[in-house]
Amino acid sequence: MNLFIKNAEAFIGGDFVKRNITVKDGKIAAISNDSDNKEKYPEIDAMGKKVIPGFIDIHTHGADNIDVNHATTDDYCKLAKFFASQGTTSYQASIVTDTEENTLWCIDQIKKAMDIDTDGANLIGIHLEGPFLDSEYRGSMAEHLLKKADIDLFKKYYDASEGKITYITIAPEIEGGMELIREAVKTGVVVSIGHSGADYETTMESIKNGATSVTHTFNGMKLMHQHHPAISGAALESDIYCEAICDGRHLHPAVVRLLIKTKGLDRVVAVTDSIMATGLPDGDYILGVNKVRVTDGDARLISDGTRAGSTLTTNTALKNILKFTGRPLEEIIPLLTTNPAVLMKIDDRKGTIEEGKDADLVILDNELNVETTIVNGKVVYTKTK
Repeated sequence: MNLFIKNAEAFIGGDFVKRNITVKDGKIAAISNDSDNKEKYPEIDAMGKKVIPGFIDIHTHGADNIDVNHATTDDYCKLAKFFASQGTTSYQASIVTDTEENTLWCIDQIKKAMDIDTDGANLIGIHLEGPFLDSEYRGSMAEHLLKKADIDLFKKYYDASEGKITYITIAPEIEGGMELIREAVKTGVVVSIGHSGADYETTMESIKNGATSVTHTFNGMKLMHQHHPAISGAALESDIYCEAICDGRHLHPAVVRLLIKTKGLDRVVAVTDSIMATGLPDGDYILGVNKVRVTDGDARLISDGTRAGSTLTTNTALKNILKFTGRPLEEIIPLLTTNPAVLMKIDDRKGTIEEGKDADLVILDNELNVETTIVNGKVVYTKTK
């Protein structure tokens, strides 16, 4: 698709600069001060607006009444449009721990959906959140479906996905966990450690073996003690990327500030961990095999009250982090764009506004609400005036 975006306050090179952006064949073809639309492409006047890279959500279980563990290929078309309305231009579908049969079914549905033009956010891969997790730190995962690390089962899932499994959460301390991390890294899958009670030494060993991320940091993991730093302490000290659910429930604002101060702005990845209730009223929903009740936007298992994902969107996450930290917008945008792109090794085509990269762009109004979302150069969402 071709476009000419003029008068843009574009986020380029870590700062907002006045530029005109030419989009050709879905890519950013030119960024310049030249206001002449030589090719006579359809125009978007971004005067007074901010143009930023599209948000990349690497950890979501659904939204808009769609649960990833039950979603058909057609459901992803609807989900992609909802995500686009929140400024998300790329996302990974996160499968929670389930039966082998249903996990394979989910993989098949996602794999097919990735080949469809959804008129919304790009579905860029599969995140397996389980079943290779520690039952003591399972959170909302179904305990009876958790397994010891099984390389053959992982290979079965990976082969079934035809390489579309891009991200996996593993507890390194479970039987066979370290071997599975090494095997997953060999395939090119990005390994995140989480739902884990690993001690400091085991966590650092898993990082040496190729783990590069921590799943929803401080949630579903053993917390730091001054004598036993555990997985949380290792996450803070090392250079590993840290997911953060910034909904004000999973992490206190002070913890968000601490995480950013400790890790640095280039090592925190804002995620939603959203569930099917996202964008909908309070009520009863599902997350995989579990029943969930949402009250005042807070999702918890009906069975025991354990928090079960979130109702957060990427656009709200941006606003929350700004509110929690008081940092300038320029510092926060990479947490939802550049950082996930680098972690997932797609920064050669996504995550920043540069010539030659995918034209995945979001136009924000003065209140940082999403006004327009562009995916591969195509306008897929425009806010109703």
